[in-house]
Amino acid sequence: MSATPNDLSIPVLTPGGDAQQVLDAWLARCERLHPKEIDMTLARVAEMRQRLKLDFGPDTPVVMVAGTNGKGSTCAMLESVALQAGYRVGLYIKPHLVHFQERCRVGGRPVDAAALLPHFEAVEQARGDLALTYFEFTTLAILHRLASEPLDLVILEVGLGGRLDAVNVIDADCSVITSIDLDHTEYLGPDRESVGREKAHIMRPGKPAIVSDPMPPASIAAYAASIGADLRQLGRDFSYSGDRQQWQWVGRAKRYSGMSYPALRGVNQLLNASGVLAVFEALYERLPISAQAVRAGLALVELPGRFQVIPGSPMLVMDVAHNPHAVAALAQNLDQMGFYPRTRAVFGAMADKDLANILARISPLIDHWHFCDLPIARAATAQALQARFDEARAAGTLQTPKEVGSSLHPDPAAALAAAAAGADPADRILVFGSFFTVGGVLKNGIPRLGGGVQPEATS
Repeated sequence: MSATPNDLSIPVLTPGGDAQQVLDAWLARCERLHPKEIDMTLARVAEMRQRLKLDFGPDTPVVMVAGTNGKGSTCAMLESVALQAGYRVGLYIKPHLVHFQERCRVGGRPVDAAALLPHFEAVEQARGDLALTYFEFTTLAILHRLASEPLDLVILEVGLGGRLDAVNVIDADCSVITSIDLDHTEYLGPDRESVGREKAHIMRPGKPAIVSDPMPPASIAAYAASIGADLRQLGRDFSYSGDRQQWQWVGRAKRYSGMSYPALRGVNQLLNASGVLAVFEALYERLPISAQAVRAGLALVELPGRFQVIPGSPMLVMDVAHNPHAVAALAQNLDQMGFYPRTRAVFGAMADKDLANILARISPLIDHWHFCDLPIARAATAQALQARFDEARAAGTLQTPKEVGSSLHPDPAAALAAAAAGADPADRILVFGSFFTVGGVLKNGIPRLGGGVQPEATS
C-alpha cells in the first residue's frame, strides 16, 4: 500500500489490500484532528456541507431522531418497516458495537469498509484548514456516502445533542424526539427542560415533529410552537393500547389493530414503535406504507445490544443501558424475565456517567459484579467502579443481596469468561453499560454460553 500525498499516515487501498486497515487508519487520524473530543457548534459542519454540496434531493424524505433513550430502537424500526415496504433505505446510527461501518447502513446492511474510503477522502479534500472533531468528520463522511446514491428514505440518528449536533446541519422532513432524561448535562443542561430544549432544535418550521416521550418537557412544545412545527405528541395526536397477546395504535387519520408485539424486547418498545407509526402517518403521502409492511417490519426488526437475550446455560442478556433512566428500564425488564438463582453482571462505563444512580437502580438484582476496564481514556477503570460500589454500599445507598461478590477484569471478554466460569447452568449473566462493554463481548461473534460462538454478531 502507498500513502496519500497529503498525509503519510493514511495508506491507499490497493488491489487485494485490507480495506478495514485503511478505514482504521482514517479513524485514528480523525481522532487527532481536533484538540477536543466534543466541540459543540454547527459552524464548521455547516461550512463543510456547502463545500461538499451535501443534499439528499427533494424526493428523498429525511427523518431525524433525537432523544436520551430509545433512539437506536426507533431508527431500527423505521428502517425495518420501510424495507418491508420495498423502499431503499439509508441509515446513520451510532455508536457502533464492533466495526465502525455498522454506523452506515444501506438497504438494510452495513456498507463495506471499502465503500466508505472515497467519502473520507472527499471530506479531507474539502476541509482545508478546518479542524473537525472525530464525530464531525465521520458524520460528514457517512452523510456524503448516503447522498451518493438514490434512496427512498434517509434516517439520521442525532448524537448526544440536538441544537448544535453535527447531524442537525441537515434539514429533516420529519423529526422524532424519544424519551428525555438527564445525560451529558455538561453540554445539554442540568434538568429535563434544558435537555428537551436542546433536542427540540431538530424540528423544522411546518414539518411534522413526533414526540414519543409520554411525559415530555414543556420546552419541547414551546419550541415547536415558536417555529410553527407540526407537533404530534403521544397521548394527544397518537396513542397505543394492548394486552398480553397484541396491541393497537391510533393516530390522527390511521389505525392499526391486532398487531403482534415488536421483536425488540423491553418495556419501552411500544413507546418507540408508536413514534415510528406516527412518522409513517405523517409521511404517508410521500412514502406510503401498507399495514402488512408495518406488521412484518416490527416483527423482523433486529438491533444488537438492546436487551438482547441469548438463550444458553447460563442465560445471557446484553444491553447498552448507560444512564439511570435506561438502567431503570433494564432492571424492570430483567425483573419480568422470571426466576434465576443468581445473576452476574459484567459492567463497564464512562467515568462521567451517574454511576451512583446506575448502581442503585440495578444492584438489588445482581449477586456478583464483574467490573471491567474499557479501551478508551474516558472510561472508569474497573478499580474505580469497584471503589464507587464499595462507597455506595458502605453509605447504605445500595440495596444488594445479602451475599454479593465482585471482581476486577482487564476487559469485557475476560469478565464474561470469568462470569461464565462461576455461574451455574440455571443462572443469568448480564453484560451492560457502555457500547464498549457490549461490543467487547461481541467482537468475536455472539457468545453462546454452553454452545459455542455464532459469528456475524453485528450484521
